[in-house]
Amino acid sequence: MLEWINVIVLFFSMIFFSYFYLLSIQPVKRERNRGVRAWKECYIFRFVSWVFNLLMVINVLLWIWLPVPNLDWKVASDHITSIIAGLIFSIPFSIILIKGVVDAGKETLQPSRKTKLYGGIYNYIRHPQTLGEFPLFIALGFIVNSLFIIFIMTFFILVFTPIMISLEEKDLLRKFGNNYREYQKRTGAIFPRIIKNDESI
Repeated sequence: MLEWINVIVLFFSMIFFSYFYLLSIQPVKRERNRGVRAWKECYIFRFVSWVFNLLMVINVLLWIWLPVPNLDWKVASDHITSIIAGLIFSIPFSIILIKGVVDAGKETLQPSRKTKLYGGIYNYIRHPQTLGEFPLFIALGFIVNSLFIIFIMTFFILVFTPIMISLEEKDLLRKFGNNYREYQKRTGAIFPRIIKNDESI
């Protein structure tokens, strides 16, 4: 019973994370109807989405003790092997995530009308935090030794990421206009392009 409750909470956490995060990345659109308070509201939405993000992590980790019997497909017969694989897999993505957070600064949590386009890793890819964070959920699947978690998280990432990028970039185009279009031309959304100019806009 508890194992199914954990899975259900995981799915609802994924849904609510997606909903609140998508709201949080469209402050300019929201500002049209809500005025300047839209920016504070998006900060609240971002914070709430992070709460559900944390809950997702907790639910995944609880799989170690609360696996659903019929879905308890192992990555490896030896749990230590899957943990090591997960940790190794997570290292490069953790570095990318940390770099993205550092270069974005306060904007990571608190959207602001005054914020300019970032430098650093953002000179090469537009969504380094996405590239860094989401694969960590797959790494967690290895750490808890669950193919089911890996499949679910992979599906979630493949569905949510393009939606998120599309909505966020539409709002960034509203905010920065042609400057952002030029930025899009010389950078990749997730993976870097070969570019000559590495200066921030």
